[in-house]
Amino acid sequence: MPVRIPSTLPARSILTGENIFVMGNTRAETQDIRPLQVAILNLMPTKIKTETQLLRLLGNSALQVEITLLQTATYQPTHTAADHLLKHYQTWDDVRSQKFDGLVITGAPLGHLAYEQIEYWDELCAIMDWAETNVYATLYICWAAHAAFYYHYGLSTRKNQKKVFGVYEHRVLARNEKLLRGFDDVFYAPHSRHASVWADDIRRVNDLKLLAESDQAGAYLATSKDGRKIFVMGHSEYDPLTLKEEYERDIAKGLNIEIPGNYFPQDDPTKPPEVRWRGHANLLYANWLNYYVYQVTPYNIADIPTASTDTDF
Repeated sequence: MPVRIPSTLPARSILTGENIFVMGNTRAETQDIRPLQVAILNLMPTKIKTETQLLRLLGNSALQVEITLLQTATYQPTHTAADHLLKHYQTWDDVRSQKFDGLVITGAPLGHLAYEQIEYWDELCAIMDWAETNVYATLYICWAAHAAFYYHYGLSTRKNQKKVFGVYEHRVLARNEKLLRGFDDVFYAPHSRHASVWADDIRRVNDLKLLAESDQAGAYLATSKDGRKIFVMGHSEYDPLTLKEEYERDIAKGLNIEIPGNYFPQDDPTKPPEVRWRGHANLLYANWLNYYVYQVTPYNIADIPTASTDTDF
């Protein structure tokens, strides 16, 4: 089944060209099924690029998924055309009376700031509270995962000695966890961040299960015990050239940035990067949609129960 998005969204033509099955409203409304309602709170400055990356993965599923794109109301993005935001995005105020089967909250380039210094922190906290009652399962990506660890469990981020930047090997820690179904024992995922939540801190929280980690990049996947909060500390959604573009951007700014690890053949930036994470990225999102959303969310979306949070350490 396809991801259901407006025909005017730029991602539609890109995904159609890649043979990703997308569907317009007219055809979707003739199918006798209830599509999953999934919202994406896009905190990235490059919104069109990020929404396309996520829709590519959410669309690679046997489920019909109807997408609602959200932005913050307390901070106005400056890197995306106002017309695109006006046409395709809503704010939390627009949807707070609704319920969703799933919610994805993206990362943001904010690792250098204390959470309380962030302009939309209060709004984000309100959205995370709202998700406890109005969303069945929430997927937090990178900085959003760190923010959720801090807000829900009091876990602090720790500044890395150097930027975690590259494609790293990870090992599965919970072979029977449904989120990891089909994963190899060792798999790869991209990272790009200046701070981390340590694996040992996650292990100390009663309500959290650490599912995968890396010797080089640290904790990668974790979940609440009820499965309704999933934390991804990397960027499996990245396109093949995303790390290359970040590297070239930082070089152009004169920043002291290392070549992303395990990415360019022979660490040569003139060579096309090797993509080693695509298969597991698709598995991660397909497993989340199937086992943590579709298989467990109520058919009547109004019956979504309140999530519980156990903060015992």
